[in-house]
Amino acid sequence: MKHFFYIAILLFLVSCTSNTIYKKPKNLVSKDSMIALLTDMYIASSAKNVKNKFLKREKNYMALVYEKYKIDSTRFDVSNDYYTSKIEEYTDMLKKVQHNIDSLQKVFTEQRLIKDSLNNKTNKKPNKKLSSKLVDKNQKLLNNKKKEDGKGVKIKE
Repeated sequence: MKHFFYIAILLFLVSCTSNTIYKKPKNLVSKDSMIALLTDMYIASSAKNVKNKFLKREKNYMALVYEKYKIDSTRFDVSNDYYTSKIEEYTDMLKKVQHNIDSLQKVFTEQRLIKDSLNNKTNKKPNKKLSSKLVDKNQKLLNNKKKEDGKGVKIKE
């Protein structure tokens, strides 16, 4: 009886696999579109916690993402279920989504730094020590070049 019990448990564990692969749906969202869609969806879902200028969190950005890609939530769900059934492909897609988000983060950070530097440029006074050091370095470089070429450019001081 013990052997039958152990064999039954072993067969039960072996038969429980999660190799469910769905058939390709008729209205499947392409991989590239799905990557772009997931990128926008992650950004929209993270923006849900950010307050607007009126200090409210009332906007549902997910509807705007669906509208942008001209799909509905059921088509997304069917496509997402299909892609999640293929773990390796879905993992690659999520890595591309992460790369897209990181790239956007880098671009917006650089733009913010440029904007901040433009705003701060009018408020800050130039650093005279730094500018005199730069002038000295440029003078040395030009003097070295003058010695090498024999034709120098004179700098007005």
